[in-house]
Amino acid sequence: MRVIVRTVSELCITVGSLIVLFVVYALFWTGVRADDVMDDQIDQLREQWSEAGAPPVTSGSASASPARPAPYAEGRPFAIMYIPRLGFTWNKPVLEGTGTGILKKGLGHYAETAQLGQKGNFAVAGHRRTYGDPFKDFPELRRGDAVVLTDGRTWFTYRIDKGPYKTVPTDVEVIDPVPRTSGYTRSGRYLTLTTCEPEWGHSHRLIVWAHLDSTQPVEAGEPEALRR
Repeated sequence: MRVIVRTVSELCITVGSLIVLFVVYALFWTGVRADDVMDDQIDQLREQWSEAGAPPVTSGSASASPARPAPYAEGRPFAIMYIPRLGFTWNKPVLEGTGTGILKKGLGHYAETAQLGQKGNFAVAGHRRTYGDPFKDFPELRRGDAVVLTDGRTWFTYRIDKGPYKTVPTDVEVIDPVPRTSGYTRSGRYLTLTTCEPEWGHSHRLIVWAHLDSTQPVEAGEPEALRR
């Protein structure tokens, strides 16, 4: 009996240790690695933009569509996103695609949706927890909050109109050109952000919708939303 009790106790300790190690890996180590990877993606973008030279002057009107960019390359970064509500040090790379491997490196652009600043719905997904926790504080987003992106040529400032809205993963109409339940009734230049709900699960999704409020060339400096 003593041998059985000792064996069971040792097994419980071993299992408990493995669980603790897994939690440390999920909470800490994946975050550290993801932060390094995302920083590397941003560094690559900035270096690429620097080598490309000064961009041409673009219109500051949100109603005038910026020049259509070349197709985004699957798995490659093409923009940087800033959300002041989530902290003035918060900035994440946006990559093309939403595959598992891609979302470990940053935020992912739904490939079937509009390009940045163009007519339609520019939709982006991100992890709520693990891999850097990019959208950990997603529920704090509010109407009127700015979501700012740059592609190295232009600053795009979107303003949140609705959300966070809770739905199920099969509700794919939330990233339609005119998203269902968004409140929009006609075509425009929209942004949709999506993440998982609950915080440590994936049974539902949280959605935020925004419209393109303004654009300005990068040589004009940072937009006002990032200077506050």
